[in-house]
Amino acid sequence: MPRPAPRHDHDAGGPAGVLAAKAELREEVWSAMRAAKVARFPGAAGRIPNFTGAEAAAERLRAMPEWRAAGTVKANPDSAQWPVRQRALEDGKTVYMAVPRLAEEEPFFALDPDHLSEPPRKAASISGAARSARRVTLAELSPVDLVVMGSVAAGEDGARLGKGGGFADLEFALATAAGLIGPRTVAVTTVHELQLRPAGVIPLTGHDVPVDFIVTPERVIDCRPRHGPGQAAAIRWDDLTEEKIAAIPLLAAQRASQR
Repeated sequence: MPRPAPRHDHDAGGPAGVLAAKAELREEVWSAMRAAKVARFPGAAGRIPNFTGAEAAAERLRAMPEWRAAGTVKANPDSAQWPVRQRALEDGKTVYMAVPRLAEEEPFFALDPDHLSEPPRKAASISGAARSARRVTLAELSPVDLVVMGSVAAGEDGARLGKGGGFADLEFALATAAGLIGPRTVAVTTVHELQLRPAGVIPLTGHDVPVDFIVTPERVIDCRPRHGPGQAAAIRWDDLTEEKIAAIPLLAAQRASQR
């Protein structure tokens, strides 16, 4: 019997109805990807799905002027965006990658393309980053030009649905508060076409960060006309459970500093 898919929204905060609608949409996407056989090992359910065509999407992103203009990239650590991280290092970009679940005192890997102990593809993996990257605090990061976010689903209005833990939005809010992400920072996601949804379908809460571009193996969708430029991101403390705050040292320290 297969193991049940991991749940990442058990400690999520926010309106119960919105959380339930998000959970239903995740199941819908995971099921569709499984049925179409476009989710790579170890499967889509419970994860940011590693999809067939991830390399083609990374190449399409690589051709964008926003990519060429970026010197510093903050990327999620999931397998679906591994080809993106690899190409960023190959193109001489500094890559910041969060430690899974932000569960350390130094919650980011900093990958310097000029100082890697392994080839870019290996260094861009989670295990490779543990060997090739420096572990750094939020204060040690430089301003970010491009943010790459993993998605379970993405709407044509820029709405993004993660796997339920809220870590991508938290990272974005923390980096914004630290002055590392600003109005000129571009946010993108790479997904399979089956992960796309029309505008207005993905339910949103106040802490959800929209993306500027959605890149699939087939096309680029510019979402900025739908959500507008310069979307603000902030930590919504009322939407965070005590369990979530306690599990993330950076959040716990941030709250303590405000008291």
